[in-house]
Parts: sequence; C-alpha cells; structure tokens
Amino acid sequence: MSKKRALISVSDKTGLVELGKELKKLSFEILSTGGTADVLKKAGIPVISVSQVTKFPECLDGRVKTLHPHIHAGILAVRDNAEHMSQLEALGIDTIDLVVINLYPFRQTILKEGVTLEEAIENIDIGGPVMLRAAAKNYQDVVVVVDPSDYKMVLDELKKGEIGKETKFYLASKVFELTAHYDALIAQYLREQSGSFELPSLLTLTYEKQQEMRYGENPHQEAAFYKEIRPVPGSLPTAKQLHGKELSYNNINDANGALDLLREFENPAVVAVKHANPCGVGTGANIFEAYQKAYEADPVSIFGGIIAANRPIDEATANEINKIFIEIVIAPDYSPEALEILKKKKNIRILTLEDIQAPVPSNTLDMKKVLGGLLVQNYNDKLFKEDEPWQVVTERKPTEKEIDDLIFAWKIVKHTKSNGIVIGKDGQSLGIGPGQVNRIWAVNQAVERSREKVKGAVLASDAFFPFDDCVEAAAKAGITAIIQPGGSIRDQQSIDACNKYGIAMVFTGMRHFKH
Repeated sequence: MSKKRALISVSDKTGLVELGKELKKLSFEILSTGGTADVLKKAGIPVISVSQVTKFPECLDGRVKTLHPHIHAGILAVRDNAEHMSQLEALGIDTIDLVVINLYPFRQTILKEGVTLEEAIENIDIGGPVMLRAAAKNYQDVVVVVDPSDYKMVLDELKKGEIGKETKFYLASKVFELTAHYDALIAQYLREQSGSFELPSLLTLTYEKQQEMRYGENPHQEAAFYKEIRPVPGSLPTAKQLHGKELSYNNINDANGALDLLREFENPAVVAVKHANPCGVGTGANIFEAYQKAYEADPVSIFGGIIAANRPIDEATANEINKIFIEIVIAPDYSPEALEILKKKKNIRILTLEDIQAPVPSNTLDMKKVLGGLLVQNYNDKLFKEDEPWQVVTERKPTEKEIDDLIFAWKIVKHTKSNGIVIGKDGQSLGIGPGQVNRIWAVNQAVERSREKVKGAVLASDAFFPFDDCVEAAAKAGITAIIQPGGSIRDQQSIDACNKYGIAMVFTGMRHFKH
C-alpha cells in the first residue's frame, strides 16, 4: 500500500492526457473507467480498470461500475485510524490517494434543443457525486479534483512533495459547491418538467456568475451578476452587448424593470426607465413615433435613463436618442446606420435582445432577498382578471378611446412602484407618480408632471382609493376616466364623486402592488 493511487473518471477530457503523463512520472498507479481509460491507454499511459480492482464487471450500461466497497473504502479510510487501516488490510483493499472526477454533462444535455426527459435523466451522474463527496469528506487524506483548471496547481504541489492542507481544504470545498449546484440544477429541471405551480416546501436554486461588477448599488458594496442556467427567453442575461462599458448593478436592475413593462405591449413601444420606475412610455405606428412620445412624456427624467424598444432601432430614432445622454438602449435589432450613430457616444451601452417580446413562462418565480430569508411568489403575468376584466361602477361609461387609454395606463401602473399613479392619453404617459407613501401625493405628483396635457386624459391607480380626495384632485385637473382595483370600504364615496364630475370609473378587482 506504499504506492500512491489515483482514480480518474472524467466527462470533460480537457488536460487529461497531460495529467496522466505527469502522474505516471510521479509513480502513481492510475485506476480508471470507460472512455477515460481509453483516452489514457491510447496516449500510452498504463491504466488499471476499476473492474480489476472490484473484481466485478461494469453493468447496466455503465450505470454501476464504481459503486463498490473496494473503491469507497479505499477513499474513505482515515489513514491515522489504526482500526480503519487494519480493516483495509484484512479485506485486501488498497487506499486511493487522488480522486479526479467531473460529472456527467447534465447541464449541457438540458441546454440542447429538443432534449427529452429520458435523455436528461440518463445524464444524471450517480457514482461520480458519491466518490467526490467521499473524497471531500476525507480531504485530509485524499486529494480531490473536479476542475481541470486545478490540475496544474495539484501537480506543482505534488512535484514539491505533497499537497498542502489549505489546498486540500480548498479542493474539498469546491467539490461540495459543485455537487450542490449539480443536484439543485437537477431538482430545478425536474420541477419545471412536472408542470407544478406549487411553491415547494424545500427550495434550492442555483446560478452561475455572469459578470463581476466594479461595485454594487453604491461604490462601497461589492457585487456580481449571477444568471440562471437556463435563463427565461427575452430576459436580460440572454442579451448581447454590442457597445459600451459593462452594465452596472443599477443598470441591470433598471433594465430588468424596463423589459418587464415592455412585454405588456404588442404594438411598437418604447419604455424609458429611471431608478427602477418608468418615466416615459410611448406607443405608435412605428418605433420613431413611440420614442418621440416616450421622450416628450418626461424630457427631464429620461436624461441618464434606460430605453427599451420592442422594434428594431432605425436611423431616425438613433439620431433622436443621441441628442441626450442615455445609459442603455435595448432593442431586438438595429439598422447598420443606427448602430453606427449610437456608437459615436463612447459610454452608451447598446444591447440587442432578439426575444425581447417573448412571454414569461407561467411557472416562473419572482424572488426578493431579505436579510435571513427569501420572499418567493409567482411572476405577475396577469393584467386583468380572466373571467371579468373590469366593472363600470359609474353612471357614465368610458368611451372606446378612453378604454384604450385606460388599458395603456393600467399596463404602466402595474410596473410602477407603489403607491403608484399613471396618467396617460393617446398612447403616451403624461405623468407618473411612483413610490409615494400615500395615494393623494402620487396623484398630485402625476397631475403636476402632466402639465396642460392632463385635460381629457385618464388615470390609473395600482390599488384602491382610500378616500375620495384622489377623485377630487383628478376632476380638478380635467381627468375624464379612472381605472383602479376597488375594494375600499369608502368605494361609494369615490363613485359618488366621479358621478358628480361626470368621470367614468372602472374597477378591475385586481391590484398591482409593486414594492
């Protein structure tokens, strides 16, 4: 048992031959299986098959080959435990000192288009994680390697005599990070395949780092951006950056909000966002008209903001965008002329997102981290109740034009921080009152920002009016129709006030708090 032994079984063959050659020079015996053994043998590296050690053939299409006491006892035996070592000797089992394993490519399999559930399940590794966990548990005696990028470090230390304790601990920690990620990915995939919309009693999620950031919300906070292994189509992690600096923490948060709102519109639309709130929204016959409306809605706040468009950016629109400072432009595409125009500004981030209008899958989770916990809910993919979109509660019914304006404003207020009020008309937001601690302040703010255009416009409220003061303010400003959830104990007071001023009001029975 004086000879060192390594067990190598890898799906990713990167650096395998070089590793094998160096271990041979260091007088390691190499145990291996299947394709790994074949690659090593072809390179002239002596290999002992695992079947020779276990004295049992691989079976069940290779599902069972390393699940054997002659393997696991050799990994798990504590070298300083005399009883362990005597048991190995009595059983004729040799120790295994180095375990090099990476797992079946489950992730690569589920990312393939058209993959079946059966294919995915067949690529769930069983023996690999068991051996990795055993070696990592016994890290003081066994060196365990899961990442080809660590081969050089391990070989360098072996050439100096032995692997240091700190290195062994680092490698063992890396094992449990990998196996936790691997199992969480399997659980997520199977949960998606089940079609269940229930929130599980145990929720384990896994992400991979997409981007290191210079800082977080503020310069004194460290930050990174992590993405799902299978991101939702049309989500920010799937975007391609064509120009400009890397996205910041706040850029990503704001851009995500812009995309959420943009998905509400099928006709050409432009959404401008500042500090996670919409500041200008426009729809039109084309993207140029939509941009003009979004800009004119609030030409002050859009400065330094984010623009998201659901149609390709053309030359005329690009020229208008370049007249002010914009942090980010996101669109499904750009004409060559538009791209060249936008690139004239060094710091603007230009992103392309082909699936920008892709619907969000109905089983998507929406999460918010709080200190010591995680809030989880289903993604808010509803605009109105499916059975009864709304109820007209006033004597006057809204006109067809007012209905169009009410739906437009309702889409925007859904994505405005509570308490939120949106005033809109003719496919253009006029005034947005976001994130106020009481609703009348939000109304007053939206009215003030709408200026003279407020007359004949409509108003949307993300939640009910607690008092009739909101209707009084709206009537004074010249609002002609209101959309709100209803549900206040004082609803009748607001209805009476609307009737008094000839305002049409509809109740949706569905609120859209956004905190």
